[in-house]
Amino acid sequence: MTDYCQLARQALHTYLSDGDTYEPDQNAGARAGCFVSLHTREGDLRGCIGTIQPRYFDLHDEIVENAIAAGTRDPRFPPVSLNELASLTLDVSVLKEPEPVNGLSELDPQRYGVIIRNGRRRGVLLPGLDGVDSVDQQLSITRRKAGIGEAEPIEISRFEVEKFFEPAHE
Repeated sequence: MTDYCQLARQALHTYLSDGDTYEPDQNAGARAGCFVSLHTREGDLRGCIGTIQPRYFDLHDEIVENAIAAGTRDPRFPPVSLNELASLTLDVSVLKEPEPVNGLSELDPQRYGVIIRNGRRRGVLLPGLDGVDSVDQQLSITRRKAGIGEAEPIEISRFEVEKFFEPAHE
């Protein structure tokens, strides 16, 4: 199975239907971190969970686990129901290896996601998000997500993603 969005949908459907974890019929042959995002018909975020570094043996397993988590364990939203799943669209972002940033001029919120750290606190923001048009906005949102104040020092890394979209379901 090479359609990452179809795999994510099947994994979440299987889990919501009977509580089982979907077993992909083949491996991707690669390991990578990934994020699975769920959106309403109106385009509003309904869940998003992911990993920066791979936790599982294969990218397909990473997608399965993150799809289930995005639909059932995103603390910002109640769990998705099986009936609701049909009205949601999914996208999958496969992360490339993060790299340290030496200056803000190396950031571009449309091209690069960011990871910021201060001690044990860490925040992540994917690239290309609607309404995030500047580096200042990107860093401010990521600081807020991580609970890191604007005046606190941070380490910044950036990453690119390969993004896969699912056509809208009716």
